[in-house]
Amino acid sequence: MNKAFVREDSADAEDDDGVQLPPLPPGGKNYISPQGYARLRAELKELVEVERPKVVEIVSWAAKNGDRSENGDYIYGKKRLREIDRRLRFLTKRLDIAEVVDASLQHGNEQIFFGATVRYADDNGEEHTITIVGIDETEPLQGRISWISPVARALLKAREGDSVSLPTPGGTATLEILEVRYPPRP
Repeated sequence: MNKAFVREDSADAEDDDGVQLPPLPPGGKNYISPQGYARLRAELKELVEVERPKVVEIVSWAAKNGDRSENGDYIYGKKRLREIDRRLRFLTKRLDIAEVVDASLQHGNEQIFFGATVRYADDNGEEHTITIVGIDETEPLQGRISWISPVARALLKAREGDSVSLPTPGGTATLEILEVRYPPRP
């Protein structure tokens, strides 16, 4: 087998779960809604206060049982601790650079900014509704797309009634903005 296809760092191969989030643009900010920020903080708190202590307890119990090389609880526990610690580092970094944006402050505005819910029609006349959210909050099947996605970047700063161009692999598509909504102020 060609060496180009072989991973030589076996320690990293064991830790790599294959899930990667898109990176932030260089020098860009990590915009996030207050709800998304609270969700990340809650996950961080749950990992630190509940899940990690449970796993540490299991690993310490398993370590007392003798031979660690054949101890499944010990081996799995150590692997799970590495996963938790990696997620804790990721969440801490994301929360440190997060810039919370309250979309309800834009309520009544017809221009598209972060947090807007936009209804638009494509070239085929099909209507789509999307909400522009932070990269840690995306749920494409629910219409929640990242502010750095091509569709969101094409729509940003446009207004209700405008048409914008969206470069696609099949050519340029035109999106007609039908409606722009923001959540109401609390």
